[in-house]
Amino acid sequence: MTNRIAFQGEPGAYSHQACRKARPEMEAMPCRTFEDAIDAVKSGAADLAMLPVENSTYGRVADIHTLLPESGLHIIDEAFVRVHINLLAVPGTTLDQVTHAMSHTVLLGQCKSFLKEHGIHRITGADTAGSAKQVAETGNPATAALAAELAGEIYGLDVLARHIEDNHDNTTRFLIMSPKADSSRRGDTMITSFIFQVRNIPAALYKAMGGFATNGVNMTKLESYMDGSFTATQFYADIEGHPEDAHVKRALDELGYFTSRLKILGVYPAAADRT
Repeated sequence: MTNRIAFQGEPGAYSHQACRKARPEMEAMPCRTFEDAIDAVKSGAADLAMLPVENSTYGRVADIHTLLPESGLHIIDEAFVRVHINLLAVPGTTLDQVTHAMSHTVLLGQCKSFLKEHGIHRITGADTAGSAKQVAETGNPATAALAAELAGEIYGLDVLARHIEDNHDNTTRFLIMSPKADSSRRGDTMITSFIFQVRNIPAALYKAMGGFATNGVNMTKLESYMDGSFTATQFYADIEGHPEDAHVKRALDELGYFTSRLKILGVYPAAADRT
């Protein structure tokens, strides 16, 4: 055991914040890409991976939905992180000195009101924590970074303004991935995540979904994505319940009649702050 949890991004990224929140006892291991984070677990360099799967404002993280089915890893937990955006600058800088703010393009679009109010121009950076790192290394007070407070702590930057995001409910959901599945009942509400591909027959999706309705299974997530074919759409789904629950088992059995592929990605407890 390495006691490491891998994440994509520079130290101080929101994924790093998720690692600290959900697994504070583990060492967070930064990786260049999502694939690298998955490979770190598969190679044994890390025990777990923290992967963002969706954001309440911008929707799903498309890369993750593509990677999950063939990753060889299993979902064992979930975590939610409020995306608080902060304006970070080199020590001693005042707000009126800042003319430009650097961050990932998604974050730049989430605090337009603040930037417009203060006449701050946007600069697109590779990512949030990477922008904070660059601001610290450059040392130019005219350029600040938009990132988590954790990034400011790591790179020695001052927080000039806190929680400047336009949407104050903005939250990212993360999945904690392990090389070993854990289907034990370890929470009052269990979530089962799976992917399936409907057969190419009329009304296949309608029929496949009918089993969840008739058996009283609450489906909290259903998303489609292409898998290299115009006729074979894959779906990702989250349902409340355990595969061994009688009503869930009946629904999954019925789903099997109308699918050409069904794969459970993980069974895990619903997070206490699930929104």
